[in-house]
Amino acid sequence: MKKRILAISGAISFGVFLILLLCIRRLGGSLDAQQMAARWSKDGGVAQVSCFFSVDSQISEDEIETFEHSVDSKLAEASVVQESENPGARLWADAYSADGSAVISSDRGMVSTKAIGIGGDFFLFHPVKLVSGGYFSGNDLMQDYCVIDRDVAWQLFGSSDVAGMTVYIGNVPHIVTGVMERPAGRFAEAAGLDGTLIFVSYKTLSELGQNNGINHYEIVMPDPVSGFAESVVRDNFGSDPNTTEILENTTRFSLLSRLKLLGQFGLRSMNGKAIIYPYWENIARGYGDILTLLTFFEALFLIFALAVALGLFISWWRHKGWTVKEKLGKLKDRLERLGEKRYAKRWEKRAERKLTKEDRTVQGSKEKNRTENRKARGEKGKKRSRNREDQ
Repeated sequence: MKKRILAISGAISFGVFLILLLCIRRLGGSLDAQQMAARWSKDGGVAQVSCFFSVDSQISEDEIETFEHSVDSKLAEASVVQESENPGARLWADAYSADGSAVISSDRGMVSTKAIGIGGDFFLFHPVKLVSGGYFSGNDLMQDYCVIDRDVAWQLFGSSDVAGMTVYIGNVPHIVTGVMERPAGRFAEAAGLDGTLIFVSYKTLSELGQNNGINHYEIVMPDPVSGFAESVVRDNFGSDPNTTEILENTTRFSLLSRLKLLGQFGLRSMNGKAIIYPYWENIARGYGDILTLLTFFEALFLIFALAVALGLFISWWRHKGWTVKEKLGKLKDRLERLGEKRYAKRWEKRAERKLTKEDRTVQGSKEKNRTENRKARGEKGKKRSRNREDQ
C-alpha cells in the first residue's frame, strides 16, 4: 500500500513538473520585446543586446551614431557579410529611447501624459498591440508622427479609430499613425504604466516636451561567436559600469540564466546604479523573478519524482527473487536456441532447394524420354506407311 501511494505521489509530482515546464516556456516566450533575435533570424546566429543608461551618463544621438558606423567595420573584421540577394536586407538593426513627458492636445481637449521619445527601428523591437493604424520609424525624414494609447485617443477625440488625425504637441501639428492598447493590470502599473502614454520621435520629445535623456539602447546583430555582439556593445558603451548596464537578451530566460538568477535571488534588487528602467525592462525583470521561482519549484518536483522512482526501483531490486547471473544464463540459452532454429531453417531451405533442383532434373529426363518415344513412334508409323505403299 505504501509503495502504491509513493508511486502515485511520484507520478503526480512528475506531472506537476511537466506542467511547470510548459508554463515556463510559454511565459518566457510571451514577451515580444525579448524575442527580437528570433524574429530577426529564424536560423539563429544573431543576438539581441540592450543597454540601460543612468541620467548622469548623458548619452547623445551623436554617440549612438558613431557606434552605428563602427558596427559594420566590426562585422567586416569578423568576416560577417550580407549574403542575401534582397537589396533591402540588413545585417543589423537598432533603436534607442528616452523617457519624458509631453502635453498633447486637439480641438476637443488637452492631455498631459508620459511620453517616450524613440529613434531607430523602435517598433521592430517593441511591437506594441495596436487598436488601429500603424507604427512610424525613428529613421523617418519627417519626425512629426506619434502613436497614442486608447485613453489619450478617447480624451482627445472620443474614439480609438483616429489614425491619420492631427494632434498638437507644443503647438506643432503631429499625425497620429496608430492607437495602441496599453498593457494593463497591477503588474504593468508597477512596471511604470500607471497613466496615459504616447510615443513620439526623440526630436519631438527633446524640442517640444520634457526629455529626461536617452536611457535605453538596443541592437540585434550577427553573433558568429557566442558573446561577440555583447562584446562589441560593451567595448563602446560599457566603460563605466556605475552608469551603464548591458544585458544580452537572447538567452535571458534560458535554463542556465534562470539558474544563475536563482543564485542571485534577492540580491539583484539591491541596485546601486542610478538607472531608471523603461517599463518593458521592469516587466521582463518581474517575469524573470517569477520564472526563477517556478524553476525552483520545478526542480523540487522533479527531484521528488526521481527520488520516488529510484526508491521504488531499489526496493524492487532487493526483493526481485532472481539474480543477474541467472537472467544472463537464460538469455544466453534463448539466444542459442534462436541460433539453432535459424541454422535448422537454413538447412531446410537448402534441402528444399536441392530437392527442387533434383525434381527439375528428373522431370526434364522424363520429358526428354517422352519426346524421344513420340519421335520413335512417329518413325515406326512412317515405315508402316511406306511398306503399304510398296505392297
